[in-house]
Amino acid sequence: MVAILETDRLYLREFIIEDASDFFNLNNDPEVVKYTGDAPFSDINAAKIFLQNYEYKIPPYTKIPTPIGRWAMIEKSDNSFIGWCGLKYFEPKDEIDIGYRLHRKFWGKNYATEAANACITFGLQKLETPLIVGRAMKENLASIRVLEKCGMTYWKDYVFHEHPGVYYRIEREA
Repeated sequence: MVAILETDRLYLREFIIEDASDFFNLNNDPEVVKYTGDAPFSDINAAKIFLQNYEYKIPPYTKIPTPIGRWAMIEKSDNSFIGWCGLKYFEPKDEIDIGYRLHRKFWGKNYATEAANACITFGLQKLETPLIVGRAMKENLASIRVLEKCGMTYWKDYVFHEHPGVYYRIEREA
């Protein structure tokens, strides 16, 4: 396994086909996808197809030509697939966003904050990305708290799948 990022408890790495079962289970938990707008996978094969077609992109303004995207979040102590976290470049809005999703049994253990902090630091310091945004539905207080614990500040409201949402942001210091 090649880790892209490492924290005290986690490795973050690119997705592999062997993650399909974990991905299927993650996206098929109604509580996990409650605030995402994502539909569950129809079967494990659909999860495999998603993983096979997942694209990592290089933002045009980063200093190091490193592809970014969502990465598998793996517990170091036992190699458990916790979920995913990472930076993703959205060309239509020309922005990089932080995102995360965890299996419910790992909620409340600070994994999302730990991984998101590592990704944000990587983006701002190594890639010299000028701005990273985070989005959440207003009702998703746990996700908003993660964004705030990572040093992001409220920027503006937005509508996400016909639900009220919030944008948070953090900028690279000059």
